[in-house]
Amino acid sequence: MSDDWRVLRMAEIRAMILAALPTAVEERKWKKPSNPAGVPTWSVDGQLICTGETYRDKVKLTFAHGAALADPAGLFNASLDGNQRRAIDLHEGDRLDATAFEALLQAAAARA
Repeated sequence: MSDDWRVLRMAEIRAMILAALPTAVEERKWKKPSNPAGVPTWSVDGQLICTGETYRDKVKLTFAHGAALADPAGLFNASLDGNQRRAIDLHEGDRLDATAFEALLQAAAARA
């Protein structure tokens, strides 16, 4: 296994998503030469919940309908200006509140 913090963080997030949403389906979409593995996406009942992408300095979790979700813990910290999506940018060493993340995932699935 790689010791790249982003790979490790995505594995942690994947486990958190599947624990919170046992019926979630993970797929890889939007494959292209610059990203041959594609972007991991998670959906429930055919409705996109979120995507996960790795960048040089962060891991980005984008919720397809995040603007419609309550976020009392303030997890969303990126893409705040749009009227549909919201994202969570995690930099190396950032903490992700597992309980709040699970609640956000479940709210997203209930909305779908």
